[in-house]
Amino acid sequence: MLADLFSESLEPDLEEAWERERTATPVRAFAVRLHATDCSLREPKEILRLFGVERSHQAIFQWVHRVSDSVGDPPEAQPKRVAVDETAIKINGKWSWLYAAIDLDTKLILDVKLFGRHGTDPAAAFLHDLREKHDLSDAVFLVDQFGYRTALVRVGLNGRVDYTDRNLIEQWFHTLKMRIDRFHNSWVGSRLSAREWLEQFAHYYNHQRPHQSLDGRTPVKEVLN
Repeated sequence: MLADLFSESLEPDLEEAWERERTATPVRAFAVRLHATDCSLREPKEILRLFGVERSHQAIFQWVHRVSDSVGDPPEAQPKRVAVDETAIKINGKWSWLYAAIDLDTKLILDVKLFGRHGTDPAAAFLHDLREKHDLSDAVFLVDQFGYRTALVRVGLNGRVDYTDRNLIEQWFHTLKMRIDRFHNSWVGSRLSAREWLEQFAHYYNHQRPHQSLDGRTPVKEVLN
């Protein structure tokens, strides 16, 4: 029974992502699948312990994001509605700002970027890079302040202030901060390490995490379909 459960969790194309690991691949795949069902990092740890496998939640986090790293960037999207916003995080006790954009229809995280300050200039820089990655010709950006309108005009994009439909980006920030325990107070480590973890989490969200609103599909599968 347990062997069947582990074998069902194993995807052969993930084998390369887990080379040189001391934990058997089916066990790691099982833990990643548990995490993808909205378990916290510590819940798979406790479940593995019931099967006699002792691993830390940090190890499980690394398994999850090693899988994410083995997958490429999100596919080019042609979103109709995009929510964009920033949230403050602490790195070694100092504030930085994470900018993110999400396609409201497919739930795809279009991009994430970390900046040392917030305002019109970093917002415009983020939007410029976003335009290089995706087809935004028909996109309307939903924002929560008029400062973003200035940034949108600067890079030739359309937008409007919206306080309701754009709530998905706030929910994503909340999910990110709850999933990465180190963000509860302050990230301890370099800005580069923080940036890498943020990008890994976006990969996980796009490629691994199923959404009820998408009938259990991931955002990437929704875009490709």
